[in-house]
Amino acid sequence: MKKSAIIYCENEFGKLDGKVANGLVRHSNKYEILGVIDSSKSNLDAGEYLDGTKNGIPIFQDFNQAIQLLDHIPEYFIYGIAPLESSLSEGEKKIIHTAIQSGLHIVNGLSEFLSDDPVCSNLAKKHNVSIFDVRKPPSKKDLHHYTGKIQDVNTPIITVLGTDCAVGKRTTALKLTEALKKEGLSAIFITTGQTGILQGSKYGIAIDVLSSGYASGEVENAILEALKEKPDIIIVEGQGALSHPAFTSSCAIIRGAMPKAIILQHPPKRKTRCDFPQILMPTIDDEIKMLETFSGTKVIAITINHESMTDQEIKGTIKQYEEKYQLPVTDVLKNDCSKILIKLQEIFPNLISIKPPLCQPQE
Repeated sequence: MKKSAIIYCENEFGKLDGKVANGLVRHSNKYEILGVIDSSKSNLDAGEYLDGTKNGIPIFQDFNQAIQLLDHIPEYFIYGIAPLESSLSEGEKKIIHTAIQSGLHIVNGLSEFLSDDPVCSNLAKKHNVSIFDVRKPPSKKDLHHYTGKIQDVNTPIITVLGTDCAVGKRTTALKLTEALKKEGLSAIFITTGQTGILQGSKYGIAIDVLSSGYASGEVENAILEALKEKPDIIIVEGQGALSHPAFTSSCAIIRGAMPKAIILQHPPKRKTRCDFPQILMPTIDDEIKMLETFSGTKVIAITINHESMTDQEIKGTIKQYEEKYQLPVTDVLKNDCSKILIKLQEIFPNLISIKPPLCQPQE
């Protein structure tokens, strides 16, 4: 049974920093999302606002309105914002205090750990609720160093990497995993961030809070654990971008996963880096060159993030990129993963050798 939850995402739902809430509204195996709190979009349907299709998840003005209008009080309160500055305002802390006093368990994806906050922890004890800091690393005795065993793995491992933060790498990875499963394959998704954990991923850890001595080892270990299920293929979520000067997660993911192929996610209309307006976006050419040099493998497909794009611009960009890069290009939210599946069948013929050819791509 999924656990009922409400997501706090004030003024950020549908935006880049609202990616935790956005992801949970689109997909969650772990929580039944009863509503989103964002006064700037109150009374709208979350699915319709996000992707143009109603999903019955209401957006509320504030916590009090949510509690008044819902049929029952949710079990969990999820903080659904992922800002660069990972700290809570006093106003946000008061809302969390109210949620605790209302009997909701707290799920926090920030690197500011609420379980270490005396006020929150004492309130939680008083009201018999739990605080889950999903990015809080395990103790050192439970962490894993890189072993090199990943080098002996023959199962196709695909990483979905990007040209920036918050471009849809996890969404594309999940959509691809779902598409592979529909083809009858045993596909496993490996998360590397807090949203994937909240969505219910069985394997993975938020690696951006780990020291460099453990990050690649934790990625490797997650894959080795998943291999015990004997999957046909493994899809690994990327973080940040290899070229991004502020983050090193992509390095650890590539080293720990040793991918057999890479899918590159890119937002064509984005001019500067997310949260870094002084830093220009890289070109696809530069990112591909860097990724292929660093990883020793190939980028086999490009997936696009359609932020600020019309449907006509999406179609035109897909055609332009396919002609320029001679790779399959798609937008998995607007179209589907068929082109990528066909490419995977071409590169790894043993994957689907006993099945008929895959369906033709939609556009």
